[in-house]
Amino acid sequence: MDRQRAKFIVRIYRAEGLPRMNTGIMSNVKKAFSGEFSSKDFVDPYVQVSFAGLKGKTSVKKGTHEPMWNEQVVFTEMFPPLCRRVKIQLRDHESVNYDVIGTHFLDLAKISDEGEKGFLPTFGPCWVNLYGSPRNFSLMNEHTHLNDGLGEGVSYRGRLLIAVKTEILENVESWPAAVEVESALPISENAAGRKEEYFLFGTILEACMIDRRYGERPIHFEMSIGNAGNVLDGYHPRKHKDDGSSSEGSEQETESEDEEEVETPRVPKWHSVTPPARPVTRDLIYYHMPYQEDKPCVYINELFEDHRRRMTNTNILEKIAEKLEDSIEDVNEMLQQERPFPEKRLRGLFEELGAACSKFVSLVKGTGGGAASGKTVLDKKRHLLLVREMDHLSTLARTMKATVTKSNIKEKLKAANNYLQKLRNLAVEPQHALPDIFIWMVFGQKRIAYQRILAKDIIYSVVDEEKGKNCGKVITLLLKLPGKKASGQSGWSIQAKLQVYLWLGLIKHKKDFLSGLPKGYEENADILNASKPNAFPPLTITYIEKQTFQLRAHMYQARSIVGSDASGLSDPFARVCFCDQSLSTQVIDETLSPTWDELLIMKEVIMYGVMEEILDDPPTIIVELFDQDKVGKSEFIGRALTKPVVKMSNEKYTSPKFPPRLEWWDIYRGQDKAGELLACFELLQLAPFGDLSGEDLPPMEIPDIGQDRGPVMPVPKGIRPILSKHRIEVLFWGVRDLKRVQLTSVDQPRVEIECAGQVLQSVIITNYKKNPNFFIPVKFFDVELPENELYCPPITIRCHDCRNFGRFVLVGTHVINSLQRFVYIPTTKSAKAALNKLFPGRAIDGGPRQVGQASVRAEDVAITMDERRPLINRDPVVTIDTMTAKQLKTESNKRRKKKDGVDTEAEMDMDALDWWSKYFASIETLIEDKESGHLQEHEKNREEQSGDPLDLDNKPVEAQGEPGGGTHPPDSTPYGTIPNGTGGPTSGGSSPENEKEAKKMEKELKKMEKKDREEKKGFAGAGKAANLANKMSPKGQRKKGKGNAFTAQLKSRVQLNIGSRFNKMFRDDDDYFASVDDENENIEKIRVYPNELESQSQFQGFKDWLDTFELYRGKNTGNEETDESRVVGKFKGSLKIYKIPLPKDIEDTTVTGGDPQYGLFQGLPSNDPLRVLVRVYVVKANDLHPADINGKADPYVVIRLGQKTTNDKDNYVSKQLNPIFGKCFEFDATFPMESLLTVQIYDWDLVGMDDLIGETKIDLENRFYSRHRATCGLAKTYELHGYNAWRDPQKPTQILAKLAKDNKLDGPHYQPGKVRVGNRIFTAPNEIEDESGVMKATDEHLALAVLNNWAEIPNVGCQLVPEHVETRPLYNPKKPGIEQGKVELWVDMFPMDMPPPGPPVDISPRKPKSYELRCIIWNTDDVILEDDAFFTGEKMSDIYVKGWLKGPEDTQATDIHYRSLTGEGNFNWRFIYPFDYLVAEEKIVISRKETILSWDETETKIPPRLNLQVWDADSFSADDFLGSLTLDLTRFPRGAKSAKQCNLDMLKTDGTVPQMNLFKQNRVKGWWPFAVKSDNSDEFELTGKVEAELHLMTSEEAEKHPAGLGRNEPEPLEKPNRPDTSFIWFLSPLKSLRYIFWHNYKWMLLKILLFALLVALIALFFYAMPGYTVKKMFGA
Repeated sequence: MDRQRAKFIVRIYRAEGLPRMNTGIMSNVKKAFSGEFSSKDFVDPYVQVSFAGLKGKTSVKKGTHEPMWNEQVVFTEMFPPLCRRVKIQLRDHESVNYDVIGTHFLDLAKISDEGEKGFLPTFGPCWVNLYGSPRNFSLMNEHTHLNDGLGEGVSYRGRLLIAVKTEILENVESWPAAVEVESALPISENAAGRKEEYFLFGTILEACMIDRRYGERPIHFEMSIGNAGNVLDGYHPRKHKDDGSSSEGSEQETESEDEEEVETPRVPKWHSVTPPARPVTRDLIYYHMPYQEDKPCVYINELFEDHRRRMTNTNILEKIAEKLEDSIEDVNEMLQQERPFPEKRLRGLFEELGAACSKFVSLVKGTGGGAASGKTVLDKKRHLLLVREMDHLSTLARTMKATVTKSNIKEKLKAANNYLQKLRNLAVEPQHALPDIFIWMVFGQKRIAYQRILAKDIIYSVVDEEKGKNCGKVITLLLKLPGKKASGQSGWSIQAKLQVYLWLGLIKHKKDFLSGLPKGYEENADILNASKPNAFPPLTITYIEKQTFQLRAHMYQARSIVGSDASGLSDPFARVCFCDQSLSTQVIDETLSPTWDELLIMKEVIMYGVMEEILDDPPTIIVELFDQDKVGKSEFIGRALTKPVVKMSNEKYTSPKFPPRLEWWDIYRGQDKAGELLACFELLQLAPFGDLSGEDLPPMEIPDIGQDRGPVMPVPKGIRPILSKHRIEVLFWGVRDLKRVQLTSVDQPRVEIECAGQVLQSVIITNYKKNPNFFIPVKFFDVELPENELYCPPITIRCHDCRNFGRFVLVGTHVINSLQRFVYIPTTKSAKAALNKLFPGRAIDGGPRQVGQASVRAEDVAITMDERRPLINRDPVVTIDTMTAKQLKTESNKRRKKKDGVDTEAEMDMDALDWWSKYFASIETLIEDKESGHLQEHEKNREEQSGDPLDLDNKPVEAQGEPGGGTHPPDSTPYGTIPNGTGGPTSGGSSPENEKEAKKMEKELKKMEKKDREEKKGFAGAGKAANLANKMSPKGQRKKGKGNAFTAQLKSRVQLNIGSRFNKMFRDDDDYFASVDDENENIEKIRVYPNELESQSQFQGFKDWLDTFELYRGKNTGNEETDESRVVGKFKGSLKIYKIPLPKDIEDTTVTGGDPQYGLFQGLPSNDPLRVLVRVYVVKANDLHPADINGKADPYVVIRLGQKTTNDKDNYVSKQLNPIFGKCFEFDATFPMESLLTVQIYDWDLVGMDDLIGETKIDLENRFYSRHRATCGLAKTYELHGYNAWRDPQKPTQILAKLAKDNKLDGPHYQPGKVRVGNRIFTAPNEIEDESGVMKATDEHLALAVLNNWAEIPNVGCQLVPEHVETRPLYNPKKPGIEQGKVELWVDMFPMDMPPPGPPVDISPRKPKSYELRCIIWNTDDVILEDDAFFTGEKMSDIYVKGWLKGPEDTQATDIHYRSLTGEGNFNWRFIYPFDYLVAEEKIVISRKETILSWDETETKIPPRLNLQVWDADSFSADDFLGSLTLDLTRFPRGAKSAKQCNLDMLKTDGTVPQMNLFKQNRVKGWWPFAVKSDNSDEFELTGKVEAELHLMTSEEAEKHPAGLGRNEPEPLEKPNRPDTSFIWFLSPLKSLRYIFWHNYKWMLLKILLFALLVALIALFFYAMPGYTVKKMFGA
């Protein structure tokens, strides 16, 4: 169906204030050739409107500046349109070419609302202001692109009165896309709004930092709004009208009157230019204007339409948005710095937002106005929209406030950001109110630099919320170059800095125009009278009060500055600019993190104004950073805008205000961030001469830095950071992927580490290609670092290449700005003892204990008791020892299968299981775990929100002021102890981890309770156990007030008393293998990660002791693509920073279990080259990006490891976006030279080059050396054979022994059923079943239990990588940042110096098994009767059944049972469906070519569903559908024994109907119902019943026992015994006479026959009677 169409009508009324377009030589030439000497400025304007690829033009108006068109351009286009913007361009017509005067874009989304109460695009009538290049015309204008709307316009170019209207067309058929230009009705003079006189006032308080190029000639500044104030190249009408312009005479009258006002000396129209003056300088670097105490003023009076409401609404919304943005930044900062109670600040954020939105509604609600107020339709619609949206936002904010909790703070913060974006969108006003203000610096008669100010920012209003943010304030303006110059390197440096006071408002509000001007000026008669509406504004403001200051700039350091040299480094120095002075620091060579440590003093700085205002609003200090070049001008790096701390002369120099603290200030270059500056500034008032009431300047305590720095003064004590001695240990591991430098490959690299002026060098790698690792890996050096981490200097990593003749060439650098993650803070016994003393009864064990721990401490043998608990517990103790866990599980499975109607003999064949069985079982478990996780999170949030605010015992730990570091949560207990009862007064509250675990346990126990109740047979112990668990559930404990220590108590009791049946439920949250699906509980699981292995938090990105740092080279241009090419290599290593000397009573150990006193990198493995066998298992890919024109791809795998490549092109998968590869690729690699693994997915093409779909890269070296042991994933159980056989060449006992030895742990010590490692004891079974089924004693299960719970080992424990499959995103280098799909894989690595591993795991895709389904349709019953007999009108149906398995193209149908009068049908008809089936995936595989031209067959998978339908056959029309039945062959209801027992309840899927699996039962016969969905509701109606027999056979069995289709040979079926009434009437006329006519109409036929005979007799009687009578009469 075609989309709806609409007319978009753009009305063009008139324009005014257009610029000159031809001057000088070009004007004279045109006059000579055209003879048009009467035209004033030769502007021939017309308007071109472009929309959706269509263009329409108005007529051309010759020689006018105020053309009037009154025309409309009508676009007929689809609605909603695919084009978003309407382009309106005002042009000057030329015979050869055209010139663009200005361009405006209308965004349809901004002038419409698609909501439920929305409105169609509408606009105006409204004046649209046009901006572009300067108004002075030149033949070679470099700014003409600005007239096309490309970039920020630098001058006002006139304005255009337009309107937009949209009309929906009712008839959608006959309106093609078109454009028409028509005449439009003119509008009144005031249709765009009633004009009011506005007053714009400005005072330039300071003009400095003027580039020295402009210091030789006078400079003046010009301010303009629209054309008003533009004296250099603005349009001024002549005094006398020319004869040739009579048609525009009415439009010129207003400007002529304005000119007369300008000529009136009493009240000038405007004074917009400052007096020209020559700038002066004090340092020969920057110039400043010599304004001294006389500040020049400029002003403009001009008439504009009064649409202040458009600006004030935007101002209110922007202020709300700015406040919201600041609050969001506060919350983010609290989260980053881990400050307490960020949720309280977030609640306050929503409270403030709700109040602000409500206030907006109260302010704006009554300002809708009517037609008399000059408001357009869009004004009224936007007014309603704003009120509605802000009212709704207020409600949302208050709702959010009520639902904020500590656990959902990130989610609510995201909602706050959405609200912020919504406010930003609402604040955009599409209709202009006033033109923008321009301030230009004019050098001679040439415009040099400008600044553009929005009128809304300085508009005045009596309501503070509606006032512009800069109205009546002194603002700092940094003038910039116009056009493209402002965006390049030349535009980074500013041309001048102005301190300007601006005010804009109606003339009736003029009395307040000086209210915000800094005090201290002379209030003479002119100023006192200036507030009157018709008074003469002041041309100069003279300040009589001035203050003298000394500026102290404490320049300490900078970090992350951009590289400006070819080497990627800079030689930075800083220049501090304030008022008319500037000072520079020293130059620090070749660094991106310079530390100047320098005090700069401006001894005497004069500022005008009163001290109180300077104190309240300190002036801005500009700090510029430059790169010192040996040749040429210094290159600009960036600029920071800072504020000083002001001290009055009579103020004490004491804390907390003084001395000031160093602060980080952002450095910007253009719009991009270019680094950070650590500095602070003091502005110290100097007492007037002879004033002894104040203090002298505070003394500067210069520190002894131990070196002669000449005249350079360091930052004084009290301000400079407090330093202490630290040691930086560096692990020099190696360098990788180094690119060529100066066209020469890197062969002998060396790495330097620089911090705080100290440099540590690594050894030189002798041959980078043979071994890129350093042979002396660990070094250290001592430096003085600040105690406060905020002030820590960055660390710079530099890589040099050592070349001939002692040359060192810089390869690349890397700067580490934050040292926090490398800082090591030791844990001491004294600190732990102090914490235990402060918090008695708490176990300070270095972190919170996880619930459900698998081990206990060996020394913990006591049971903690609570004296307040009774000696006899009311909860019964249950002991279950009648069955083992395995027997119990088997018995439960048998009962379940009997209940479901499945024989126990049909149990899963364990020999048929393979790796894919584990994979699919794990995928199902992953999905269910996600669903349960969401449920637990919801329950957790509900519990947090429903807590009693007066219940102090249940408050979170943070709310009671407990410290978080090094303490247990209040509901946790020391390792190995069993709490009895409430656990004392300190056991209030519950941690999120325990709460989550408790919910999980409660859910599992309830499930078991329900299951045991349903079992008819079994033992009473299970029911008692469930009853016990229910009593001990978290809800029960909370109701009884037993405290929150139930988790450990429940775990301990169940483990001791109930037995191994419940053991699985009490593992920690990382135990992924807990059984949640009954069907998969017998199958071992693997961990399927939904993202990369490095992204798992428990593995720390495999950066536990080895990090990778990218090395950069070249200039940082701010361009992302260029910056990516700056990466020239990688440095592998790590850092550890700690304060020395280390305390003697330290309790920590290194990652390898060593003593930190001897170094933190001791015991690391050797970094010598190592041969490794790498096996890459590529399982499958998901959601690949289509690469072919048919929307599919033909993917195959390419593996690259170092210089080795394996291409699997021959085994590409045809036309698949989710291919299954199932491939294992083996490599014999040498680390570290071949350690970067690249997995690529290519698209196979018959012709041409194959296309790369995406790739992923894995750093195998980090994985191999990680202590998380990512070489080969650990299985959950140890088995010798079968699909889950152990695949690591080392047995669990060997792995555990090596780990214990490497980490200097005692053990392992094995005993029957338990093992001790260090001070932890683990328990596990100690028997294993061999291939013959004999149970043998072994310690492998014990060792594996320790490995799977290795994180519980103190100090050195961590999570070891389990057997897994990781999912990695694919990216294409040509499409950076856009994911092209995902690939599932895992990698095994085996050192070649160890015993060789077994054969690779077979993960090849399963081959489908061929089956044949034979479906015999015996009978139907109770089929609805659809037709009426033609002759008799009886209800009947001509029934037949059809069905399919693979799809409608596979349809088979029975013959027709004609004239069924009762709904009964007899068929005895056999359907035969051969198919290929994947048992593991439970899918039918269909392989076929999509088209005749297809090169390969396309494989699709569908569920095994048999579809049966019953139809009514019609001879002369389409058959009627009666009902359908769909049977999933893996799970469908068992058929009823008779038609009476068959009903719709059999189709229920709620678990009440027993289900069966045809692949296990093979054969079934019964009755099933046909159904169809009701027209009036979603319920199903019974439309018939079918008796069918399903027989599933393998292809081999089908070949041995063939059968024919229908009733054909072999094994033919008997013909159905159908009633004689079953026939087709026009093929059996005799039967039709017998069974239709005679059967139904025999009495009627007899009556008709008798009546005919009687009529015949009567007729014969009357026919024969006359003759017979004559004979009698005459005796004949």
